[in-house]
Amino acid sequence: MQANVSKDTGKATIKLSGRFDFNTHREFRGAYEPLVADADVRCVVVDFASVDYLDSSALGMLLMLRDKLNGVGKEVALIGVKGNVKQVLDIANFGKLFSIS
Repeated sequence: MQANVSKDTGKATIKLSGRFDFNTHREFRGAYEPLVADADVRCVVVDFASVDYLDSSALGMLLMLRDKLNGVGKEVALIGVKGNVKQVLDIANFGKLFSIS
């Protein structure tokens, strides 16, 4: 998986591509950790448009991201969710925890 971060007026986007699984936890954490402390960022958007697979450890990483951001008063949203990724998020009831589109 690759994680590319871009920022635009109060919003940061983490664009993921490839497989989002346990083997990518360091890269994902490395992408979001600087955003937690960045006072200019009020919302973090995770873009799943190029993700073709995620597993239960990816769900855990998303929950950790949500907890860290909520702890500093920031929002998180998931976009570009489709196919198998959407199915996994739906089964896990992540629509109740995240804004998903």
